Amino acid sequence: MSRSWVVWLPAASLFVVLSLGVAAMAEPVIETLVIGASPSMKGPVEALGRAFEVHHPNVKVKVYYDSGLDLRRTMAAVGNDLRFFLGSGPIDLVAPGGDELITRLEAKYYVLPGTTRPYAAVPLVMVVPVALVEAPASFDELGRGSKYRIAISDPTLTELGRQTGELFSALGIADHVRARLDVASDARGVLDHLLLGQADVGILFGPDAVLEQERVRIVAQADRANFEPSLHSMAMHRYCRNRTLCLEFLAFVESPDMQAIVQSLGYLPPVRP
Repeated sequence: MSRSWVVWLPAASLFVVLSLGVAAMAEPVIETLVIGASPSMKGPVEALGRAFEVHHPNVKVKVYYDSGLDLRRTMAAVGNDLRFFLGSGPIDLVAPGGDELITRLEAKYYVLPGTTRPYAAVPLVMVVPVALVEAPASFDELGRGSKYRIAISDPTLTELGRQTGELFSALGIADHVRARLDVASDARGVLDHLLLGQADVGILFGPDAVLEQERVRIVAQADRANFEPSLHSMAMHRYCRNRTLCLEFLAFVESPDMQAIVQSLGYLPPVRP
């Protein structure tokens, strides 16, 4: 081998090493933020995650779902270590389907006290088929003297039905609507009964109505003076790997722009308890 080749080979090797080093330095470091959430909150949680990634290109938001996030049963199964409670690795934030679970988790120190942030409230709305021209403009119009047939979810089996009954009682129209109620098994049944002509109006949760906006339109929303919508919150998991990033995400979901995204999905801005 000639002397020129002997000199060139080490130089070439050094060039390759330096090139690889520069390339490695140029690649951004991606950090993962993992949210354990209820499937019922898939829409807003994923929308907020995507928006956060846009504002934080070096962060990847992943969401793992547990059916209903029945954490009480999970806690009984795994004891005092919830780092892997979803069987999917570490969890940074928790977004269950209701604030009752957040409260229980905070009491047991599975989520850090003081980190709970409400990000969405679920309203009750009245819907009619999109083709219907004349429709009531408020829940009060369903009361005395009204002839509207009302599709509701079963109050003994569903949260939707239970909250509908509470609203009618708060408005003082429960006795007036009783004979005109068309009871369905669940929200899907309410839609079916309404679209099949068994009822004139239906009562749904706001997010469910928005998902069906090609078939129904919202004509009224329960006033907070008579009905307090259920809150949905997020909190930092006890074993959050990057508390600064977690707090940044929690502050992010409370910003006006992010609340606009949540409202576009049929939710209301949360009111802190």
